[in-house]
Amino acid sequence: MKKESKVISKLKTKTKKTVKIKTKKSVTKKEPKKPSIPSAIPLGQIMQGKYNFTIPGIKLAKDSALLGKRVLIFTPTIGLVRMEWVSARYSQLVPTNWSFANMLQFISAQIPIGYQIPDAQNLMVKKVVEEGYEWVLLIEDDNILPPDAFIRFNEYINEATIPMVSGLYFVKSTFAEPILYRGRGNSHFRDWKLGDRVWCDGVPTGALLIHSSLLKAAWKESEEYMIMGEKTRRVFEQPNRIWYDEVSGGIIGKGGTTDLNWCSRLMEDGLFEKAGWPKFQKMQYPFLVDTRIFVRHIGKDGVQWPIAVPARFVPDDKNYKGIDIID
Repeated sequence: MKKESKVISKLKTKTKKTVKIKTKKSVTKKEPKKPSIPSAIPLGQIMQGKYNFTIPGIKLAKDSALLGKRVLIFTPTIGLVRMEWVSARYSQLVPTNWSFANMLQFISAQIPIGYQIPDAQNLMVKKVVEEGYEWVLLIEDDNILPPDAFIRFNEYINEATIPMVSGLYFVKSTFAEPILYRGRGNSHFRDWKLGDRVWCDGVPTGALLIHSSLLKAAWKESEEYMIMGEKTRRVFEQPNRIWYDEVSGGIIGKGGTTDLNWCSRLMEDGLFEKAGWPKFQKMQYPFLVDTRIFVRHIGKDGVQWPIAVPARFVPDDKNYKGIDIID
């Protein structure tokens, strides 16, 4: 019996299998990498799609909806604006399915520090040409838009039959003079009523819609120059010249504003024709002022002009719907 038990025990030991138990190693969970976001990114570079990163809930990439190129809203400013302007600008009724981008170009009354208005406008044109915007809406920082201004301008954008449309506003003066002109040196045009669409040959740039084809045509024919280390072209220019006239024997000076100079250039240099708008090149008054887009002109002290609209411009009939004044 002893021998048998020994044999059985030996057999049992041989048949026993060694079972290895695998123990789980403790694994340190790595936290997902946070997106590498620079502390400050120029808005313009984001809009151009030069950055491609993810912020929780937001994807910025080249195909982003932020990159709409239909309308560029441009505002030259010294950096100080009235709260009334901010409220009017950013409380606008925005048309549905509307894409636009903002460009605020800071200017200064002192040339060595910042940009003057024509320089700021020329940098705007450069942006339009390089990035391919279809329309530009110029809004100056002392012009208070009516709540439906974007809606009104959008009508012209959708129709795309008129290349330049201005809102109506008056000069900052006790004597209320509207800024819309027919001719030069003969004061403002007077024969219209609020609600009319008035055709002119001189309009301001304070609330102005421009088709980019006009800017691109002017860009091709404008000289290059440098402003604050950046190359652009002199599309807009503030006339300021003095010369000797041999015929009269006198000294002649020419001054003015960029807006009227721009209007004159479009007509005199044949830019309507070159931009694909031949009909307007033949018109005596090729620019439209829509008086339904009634803009208030605000001073730094908060006074809004005109204080009262002159009676001659107010229609007698409250239900007056306005007419087109062409001739």
